[in-house]
Amino acid sequence: MSQQDIETELESPALSLPAVIAKNEKTVEEGFWRKMARVAGKIPFAEDAAAAWFCTRDPATPLRVKATLLAALAYFVLPTDIIPDFIAGFGFTDDATVLMAAVGLVSSHLKPEHRAAARKALGLPPKEKAEG
Repeated sequence: MSQQDIETELESPALSLPAVIAKNEKTVEEGFWRKMARVAGKIPFAEDAAAAWFCTRDPATPLRVKATLLAALAYFVLPTDIIPDFIAGFGFTDDATVLMAAVGLVSSHLKPEHRAAARKALGLPPKEKAEG
């Protein structure tokens, strides 16, 4: 492949950031809650994943934050992983790593209301407010 072919391919509209974000958003929209229904009780990061989902739905969330979270959530939703999900004990470690890295990068944008909505959606009781 020539340098010009590579440059032409990289300029493809399919590889533009808005196209990638839209593709990830569609993937997450179509599969996130379906997968959560199957695995939420088996993964320790379910609450963080759901909070990230609610953060992506918040109109106040900046585009770069949505893009980061949607990429991580799309990785979680997609059936092809570095480590397949069905491998007991290890199947979700890559998903957790990707999601926790994304959440770490944008944690200041995950609001208490995103976390509260996540807990409610997962059927968990509200967190007690810290005293003092």
